[in-house]
Amino acid sequence: MEGVKKYQLTFFQRNSQKIAQVIIVLILILVTSPIILGYAWLILRSFSEDIVQGFIPTKLTLKNWRFLWQNIEGYPSIWKITMNTFLLALGVMVIEILITSMGGYALSRYEFPGRSSILRLILVLHAFPAISLMVAIFYVLWNLGLLNKLWGIILVKASLEIPWGTWVMKGFYDGIPWELEWAGLVDGYSRLQVWRKVILPIAKPGIAVTGIFAFLSGWSEFVFVNTFIFEQQTWTLSKYVKGIIGDFRFVDYGLLTAVGLFYVIPTIVFFFFVSKYMIKLTIGGVKG
Repeated sequence: MEGVKKYQLTFFQRNSQKIAQVIIVLILILVTSPIILGYAWLILRSFSEDIVQGFIPTKLTLKNWRFLWQNIEGYPSIWKITMNTFLLALGVMVIEILITSMGGYALSRYEFPGRSSILRLILVLHAFPAISLMVAIFYVLWNLGLLNKLWGIILVKASLEIPWGTWVMKGFYDGIPWELEWAGLVDGYSRLQVWRKVILPIAKPGIAVTGIFAFLSGWSEFVFVNTFIFEQQTWTLSKYVKGIIGDFRFVDYGLLTAVGLFYVIPTIVFFFFVSKYMIKLTIGGVKG
C-alpha cells in the first residue's frame, strides 16, 4: 500500500508540474501575442503598398524601402543617419565601460568615508527623471559649445547611464573571491596590476552586460537628440523616424514602417550575438 501511495504521489506531482508548465506557456503566449502581431504587421506593411482587412497585403512592393538607395526628399541620407546613431551608441558604450569598470571596482574593494552614502546616491541618481534636467543640460551644453553636436548627446547620455552601470559592475566584482586578488598581490603585482591582469578578465561578463545595455540605450535615445540636435546632418534614426511621422494625417505609413523596421533590425542582430552574456546578470553579481 505504501508503494502505491508513493507512486500516486509521484504521479500527481509530475502531472502538477506539467500543468503548471502548460499554464506558464499559455500566459507567456497571451502576453507576447500583441507584440508578435505588432511586428508581423510592421513587416507586412513595410513590403506592401496598402493593407486591408487587418493583415492582408494588397500588393507586395519594395517601394517603401527606397530610402536605402535614394534620399527621401527633404531628408538626409539614411546611411549618414545610421552612422550617427552607431557613433552615439558606441560612444556611450565606451565611456560607460571605462568609468564603470573602475568605479565599480573601487566601490566593491575599497573602504572609504562616505562609501555607503555614495552607493545610496547612485540608486537615487539612476531613478532621477532626466527630463527634469533638460533646462540645466541645455545651458551646460550651450556654455561648452556642445549644443547641436553629437558629442554633447554622447556625454549627457553616458553620464546618466554611469550610475546604473557602476552598480552592476560592483555586483560582478563582489562575486569575485578576494583570494584571487590576494594571490596577485603575493606575486608582486600592484593593486592596479591586479585589477587589470587578474580581476578584469574574470569580470568580462559584467563588462559585456554593461556595454550591451549602454549600446542599446544610446541606439534608442530620442529625447535628447530631439531637443538638442537641430541640423538634419546630425540626426539619428530615432529623430529620422519622428521626422517621417510629421503630421500624422499625411504620413506615408509604408515608408514609416520600413524605416522603423530598419531601425530595429541592428538591435535584434546585436542582441542575438550578445544574449549569452545577459543570462549571467544577477543583482548580486555573476550567475554560475
